[in-house]
Amino acid sequence: MQDQPQTEETTASEEPGFFDKLRSFFKKEPTTAEEFSKTLKRAHGQKIIDTEAFTMMEGALKVGHLCASDLMVPRAQIEAVDLEEPREVWLPKVISRGHSRFPVIEGDLDEVKGVLHAKDLLRLFVDPSYDIRAHLRPARFIPETQPLNVVLRDFRITRNHMALVIDEFGSVSGLITIEDVIEQIVGEIADEFDNINLGKDNITPVDNERWRVKAETYLDQFNDFFGVHLEDDYCETVGGLVSDRLEHVPHRGESVEIDGFRFKVLTADERQAHLFLVERLVSAARTDETKSIESAA
Repeated sequence: MQDQPQTEETTASEEPGFFDKLRSFFKKEPTTAEEFSKTLKRAHGQKIIDTEAFTMMEGALKVGHLCASDLMVPRAQIEAVDLEEPREVWLPKVISRGHSRFPVIEGDLDEVKGVLHAKDLLRLFVDPSYDIRAHLRPARFIPETQPLNVVLRDFRITRNHMALVIDEFGSVSGLITIEDVIEQIVGEIADEFDNINLGKDNITPVDNERWRVKAETYLDQFNDFFGVHLEDDYCETVGGLVSDRLEHVPHRGESVEIDGFRFKVLTADERQAHLFLVERLVSAARTDETKSIESAA
């Protein structure tokens, strides 16, 4: 029997695929996430993977190094429905916020009764006697230290889109959504409600030692808030300062120490950083105290 002529389909199937091309960049088997990340950067530089794919792959690698407390909305900023308030008080707030889910409490954030889906509120306009309490969904609780990859798996398995974050004493310290986690992988997901508070709350507390700071925050505002004197000859914002010190566009998960503060990048894209987790270092705080004492003397 004569050999059949090679078809175009056979030839195409023998062309190296994406992973074959990527494998060619490995001089040896990577043993750490850092080595694998460097290989991805080389592949991105050689146009084997585009910027969007590279950003997502990097984000997926870094998710395991962040935990729930890094991304959660702090307790002070949780928007909840308080059943101790009259319906006429909390209903307009729920409508104006535009969220799809709200924790429902009774007087205090540590008294969580469940989760209210915004779509369930439609029944109130049909039946004013509709009992919200009887139709609450169970609330999900996770510890502050839970890694984001575990948080995402938990969301997928339990089919929850929101969880309340608790500290070591069992008190609610924050709130996190599946969108927060996914944004760490694919980048910021904007919707029609995201610009409601644009320009407000540039600096928000996470706890007594850490703050969430928007990259667009002016250094003057940062200095006034923390009582310090950060400055840079080439930029006016916190994002510009961090980029200048790193000497490149900040990547998610990167951190840098600047004049007694640690800036950790929480969200960023290929052009700029958007949000930082800022920690005031203990050594810097003690130095400031020492200077104050010496000045007083």
